[in-house]
Amino acid sequence: MPPRGGPATWPGHPLSVSDRREGSGKRSSSSDPSGPGRLLFAFFAAMAETERENVRESTLEGLDAAARKGKHGGRPPVITEDMLHTVLRRRANGESVEQIQPDLIIPTGKRKGQAASLASIYRALAEHEKKEAYAEAVEAPHADFADLQDVDGIPRPRRVRIRRPDDPLTLEEAARERPRCRR
Repeated sequence: MPPRGGPATWPGHPLSVSDRREGSGKRSSSSDPSGPGRLLFAFFAAMAETERENVRESTLEGLDAAARKGKHGGRPPVITEDMLHTVLRRRANGESVEQIQPDLIIPTGKRKGQAASLASIYRALAEHEKKEAYAEAVEAPHADFADLQDVDGIPRPRRVRIRRPDDPLTLEEAARERPRCRR
């Protein structure tokens, strides 16, 4: 071991500690990100990113296919629609949530047969109020979308009224069916 405070050289090795830190005598390897390993790391990073994108796309396609079949993942809701209607009806009659809670029994899942928690009931009530409050916010975009269908001049399927023989013609239908005279 070299003496403290003196030059840090080893017998047979003329490099000092400061020379070693600067990188002289450093060997390049495939795991060195500053040498030829940089290209290898970039290749593996690109491959990993591509694989991650493929996994994500496959997952989204699977979830979409399941949703089209009517299957949705996740836990079943603790408060069902029937339970929510019971809570709303009993609250309208003047009962508090604390009085209603012991009578609400969870029908499915891990806690089947137990009473629903107060937090679950309040959460279901908040979600119901949000749906009720924003019902017009959902309808407005649907109406806007319907209005935009004819704006750009692209032909879209028209709604057709199927007329029975005994139905009277509207003025528009009568104008379309009236024979035109040529002069």
